[in-house]
Amino acid sequence: MKHADILTALVLLAGALLVVWEGWRLGFGWGTDGPQSGFFPFALGLGLAVCSIVSLVQARALPSARRFVEPGKLVPVAKVALPAAGMVLLIHVAGLYVSSAIYMALYMRWIGRHRWSLVILLSVGIPLVTFLVFEKWFLVSMPKGPLETWLGY
Repeated sequence: MKHADILTALVLLAGALLVVWEGWRLGFGWGTDGPQSGFFPFALGLGLAVCSIVSLVQARALPSARRFVEPGKLVPVAKVALPAAGMVLLIHVAGLYVSSAIYMALYMRWIGRHRWSLVILLSVGIPLVTFLVFEKWFLVSMPKGPLETWLGY
């Protein structure tokens, strides 16, 4: 367990330093019209770096006798991680909104064992509301697939 925690803290620290560097490159100060482009990435990267260092210090103090994954605990983790990875891969083919609808429906029915009516309502409703918020109100374009293209977006 100790080695996995140390490795995770180091990987997160490396990512945090990359984000801090990019925020620095973009400019992290306060301009005449508000924060510069790199202000929030810089601040978030700095916070992640601090948390990673704390995790690293805590991990070094752990006894090394514990196992990283206890027997029987890997299957529940895989039930969460594999569908999430599948959704990320599906975004490139089907777009964000369709992928998230499929992911929510799969997860709600398979893991949550919810009624079909609730599964359909939420797995269609949440991506639809997300679409309206990002595409219509904020005018931020998210990854789209063939369905959105067919609908004219």
